[in-house]
Order: sequence, then structure tokens, then C-alpha cells
Amino acid sequence: MSGLLDTSMIVRYLTGDPEPMAEASAQVIDSDDSLYIPDVVIAETAYVLQSHYQVPREAVIDSLIALLQRDNVSPLHCSTEVTIEALLLCRDSGRVAVADALIWAAAHCSGRRVVYSLDGRFPDAGIEVRRRTA
Repeated sequence: MSGLLDTSMIVRYLTGDPEPMAEASAQVIDSDDSLYIPDVVIAETAYVLQSHYQVPREAVIDSLIALLQRDNVSPLHCSTEVTIEALLLCRDSGRVAVADALIWAAAHCSGRRVVYSLDGRFPDAGIEVRRRTA
């Protein structure tokens, strides 16, 4: 069987809080089912872990990477390798947002290597970022 994971499932799995929900999440994530994570869920999970649980950015990124390295878990619209590379762009940087890193990954995986952004912090490794100013 295969399916998509939502934010609540991943947050409960990674935090162990509350225990009954964490156990239910583990039954799914630790199964042999093929599980896929949409980009928005990766970004939202990072946000919840940092803002609500006060988990340091590096630990959040490391946890997400470990989850994506499981044999049965994959990003929905991009390769695991590129998604992990994107997360690493923002791991040690207070500069690159997780959402921006995932847009960067989408540019790589889609073959559309041009991103329009007004954000001066948008990662540009291997893509063209076009910044329009008034």
C-alpha cells in the first residue's frame, strides 16, 4: 500500500508527543508501506518543530533528512537526493528558508531552472534567480 503523510503524522513521529499519537504514527511510518511527503508538509513540519516545539533548526533539518532516507519514505514531487540537498542549503544558514530551499529543489527536479523572486536570500546554486525591482 502507499499513501501521503501529513504534517501531524510526521510531527508526532519525530517528537513522540503525545505518546498515543506518536505510537500510531510510528505504526504507519515504520511499516513497509510506500509513503510520500508533499513539499508543503516538509515546510510546515519544519515550521511547527521550530516554532511550537523550539527544536533548533539544525536538529529539525537532520530529523527531516533522516526521515527522507528511510527506504519507504520519499518526497512526492522531487528526488530524495535533490530534496536532501535543498534541506542542507538551509541547515546551517539562518538565511535560507526551508520553503525557499524546497522551491529551489522544485526548480531542479522540474527542469525549470529559473525562479523569479524578490528575496535577496533565495538560494541560487545551479539555477538562475531573476530579481525584478521597481
